[in-house]
Amino acid sequence: MTELMQADHVPLLFAAAALFCVTVYVLADGLDLGVGILFLAAPRDQDRDVMMASIEPVWDGNETWLVMGGTLLFAAFPAGYYILLPAFYLPIMFMLFALIFRGVAFGFRLQATRFRPVWDAAFFAGSLLATFCQGLILGGLIDGVPVENGMFAGGAFSFLSVLGVLCGIGLVGGYALIGAGWLIWKAEGPTQVFGREIARAALILTAAMMLLVSLWSAWSVPEVAARWFALPNLFWLAPVPLLTVAVIAWIWWAIWNGREAQTFALALVLYALGLFGLVVSLWPYVVPRQVTVWDGLSDPRSLAFLGVGVMVIIPVVLAYQAHAYWIFRGKVQHEADGAHSGYG
Repeated sequence: MTELMQADHVPLLFAAAALFCVTVYVLADGLDLGVGILFLAAPRDQDRDVMMASIEPVWDGNETWLVMGGTLLFAAFPAGYYILLPAFYLPIMFMLFALIFRGVAFGFRLQATRFRPVWDAAFFAGSLLATFCQGLILGGLIDGVPVENGMFAGGAFSFLSVLGVLCGIGLVGGYALIGAGWLIWKAEGPTQVFGREIARAALILTAAMMLLVSLWSAWSVPEVAARWFALPNLFWLAPVPLLTVAVIAWIWWAIWNGREAQTFALALVLYALGLFGLVVSLWPYVVPRQVTVWDGLSDPRSLAFLGVGVMVIIPVVLAYQAHAYWIFRGKVQHEADGAHSGYG
């Protein structure tokens, strides 16, 4: 097993596993973070009950992928971990506290009566802060991390950048779009109408920020511009922005044309295209322009142990989540007296 872990393709397999976990996390947790971002915009308390009930069976399982992705980075690419963690310590800690805070708000809101608006605001604030912190991390990765002698060489606020703020706003719009698509698919009546009404605003914000982030990245990071615009890459990668524009137009049309599941699925596709663009811009680095997946790989024995765990845990978590989504399929229904929300 140890000899197998020394093969040249092993870094690619572990990088693919880490990328898979991050992608599933972004797409899965994006829907409940998006619902949280939209929470205070809902016009009625009954709508918020339906929104909460729609994600209640699945939201906590979604964050498993965040833990798994972080564990993979730590175990498989320790060089990336000990450089990136201090570089993004503050946004990572604020993100984790925000995720914990929104989890507490989720539980307390179900039981609260007098202080329910307080927990509504807490659920929204936790969702918004966690999303924006993810954008700051993303922007910092694209900008690059200062490294000297194999160690992080910046300060506590080195992660702050214009690109990070743009990415944060873009993630807020993107998660809101996924959340709106989820409501269109899972809700009925006024709550579904609310999802349709806010979906187009979220789509406009997402499309605008994708364009701004792309232009700013190409202007401020020469390596990113070279990756996308140098020949022959330009010809190979040109379909990606063209497909992105087509998906945006398709979502715009689907929102008010009875395509409930399609709107949600297309929002996920749009986000996946954004992630693909990020991978193209940063590949093959764990730490952008500093440490590649080959340079930062762990020792063969650690990889052998980790590989067994990955092969066991990922299928189990996928099966569990697939079962949860299947059991709680269908529309969320809300009783007239507002006493209970659930799946019908």
